[in-house]
Amino acid sequence: MRITADMKLKKLIVIGDRVLVKPVQPDERTESGLYLPPGVQEKEKVQQGYVIKTGPGYAIPMPVEDESWKGEEEQVKYFPLQAKEGDLAIFLLSGSTEVVYEKEKYFIVPQGAILMLEREEDM
Repeated sequence: MRITADMKLKKLIVIGDRVLVKPVQPDERTESGLYLPPGVQEKEKVQQGYVIKTGPGYAIPMPVEDESWKGEEEQVKYFPLQAKEGDLAIFLLSGSTEVVYEKEKYFIVPQGAILMLEREEDM
């Protein structure tokens, strides 16, 4: 079985409120024309990239109930993130962590460090 790049990324599990982002080059522009010039990225410590994977969201602990007649349920529920796979994210570098996976550069960004999302979908 040949392992493709997509299959390698499927092995990754993003935890909590974090998002895996593949950065774009400073001169790349989205179809709608959104781009950050290199000066903004250097001075303001702002970066942009596409959301590759998202974590489950913010954990909301469930109250512990000792009712043995109930079946086993997951003890943690999650409040979902706004970021979705395929979104273009504008985020603060100071809040993110740069990682290299399979010779590709990515950022792990908490949702709190994301300033704006651009989503290509019909409204």
